[in-house]
Amino acid sequence: MVNPKKLSKRNRGQGMTEYIIIVALIAIAAVGIITVFGNNIRQLFGASVDILGGATSANPTLTAAGSHSNARTLSNFGAE
Repeated sequence: MVNPKKLSKRNRGQGMTEYIIIVALIAIAAVGIITVFGNNIRQLFGASVDILGGATSANPTLTAAGSHSNARTLSNFGAE
């Protein structure tokens, strides 16, 4: 005869494993989405920062000195 306590522990462990797999898949999907759409999101936030900073129009395609959406990396993130 099967002990009900052992069966319950096994089912609980299986449920936890399923949740871990789901969370891992969501994390992988989020990284993929950010990789694909990262530049567009950065440009939108850059345009918002420009408007809040006093710019007269929101042009997310500004380049060089006109936008906060330039290529930011960890080495130049805090630079103006």
